[in-house]
Amino acid sequence: MKKNGLTISLVFEAESANYGEGFGNITQLKKLSRGDGNSYSYISRQALRYNIINQLGWDNTECQKDRNDAKSVVQFAPNATIDKYPEIDFLGYMKTIKSKNAIVRNAVARLSNAISLESYNSDTDFLTNMGLAKRVGGENNIAQSEIHKSFYAYTITIDLDLIGIDENENINIANIEKAKRVKDFLGVIEYLYRDIKARRENLSPVFAIGGVYERKNPYFENRIALNKRKLNIDKLLECINANEDAKNNTKVGYLNGSFNNCAEIYEKLNATTIADFFNSIKMEVDGYYA
Repeated sequence: MKKNGLTISLVFEAESANYGEGFGNITQLKKLSRGDGNSYSYISRQALRYNIINQLGWDNTECQKDRNDAKSVVQFAPNATIDKYPEIDFLGYMKTIKSKNAIVRNAVARLSNAISLESYNSDTDFLTNMGLAKRVGGENNIAQSEIHKSFYAYTITIDLDLIGIDENENINIANIEKAKRVKDFLGVIEYLYRDIKARRENLSPVFAIGGVYERKNPYFENRIALNKRKLNIDKLLECINANEDAKNNTKVGYLNGSFNNCAEIYEKLNATTIADFFNSIKMEVDGYYA
């Protein structure tokens, strides 16, 4: 079997990076509950997608409204094609044309939500506009904002054999451009950030595990766990040793000092630096498309 399934699970550390609908003067974090009775904040895949596409400069795909009223739906323009716009090459499209069936191309690069690895404990920040209010002799307005600083884990998967190919439009771009697009995507993931509430949060990974595999399986999604800032090595090793594909093709990158069991990570997972990890994956991408 040819290795064409790229998957990487990543961990980064960030604070309060995605808010949902609030009520009154309270701004709420996006959260989900687990069977352990705890809540965990998360950054939605839509939010991650926005930042990735924006920082790649791919957020210029031509769009249009399906009609000119309040209920109109914005979608990609029928004449937008993957050879011109990498965004729809990676993340797919649905084009609706009057009197015709919808044309769909599924995403070939997929993102999971980034879910916190440490539980949310109802921490809240109280905010005022005292600085501005004093200038005009007004009263302070008080607002509350939920806050949570944690490590977050998410997974990306890319079907290398489907990048740059659109059977709907009979398009197959050059392999050198396919490789460039994938490497550009990985380059942004390596140095990703997110602007929110006048802060710039660093979403660059402190830990990364994955590779290019024969199976298109996100091997390490939902397999990363922390306990008192110690990475659960045994769970990852069980995934790595489950089959020859994972055993032979898995790589690990780590930012030294991020967790409390650094020596174990280097010894048992053969971790390299984050930069070396991404350079190694990019070399495999070049090899695939060569």
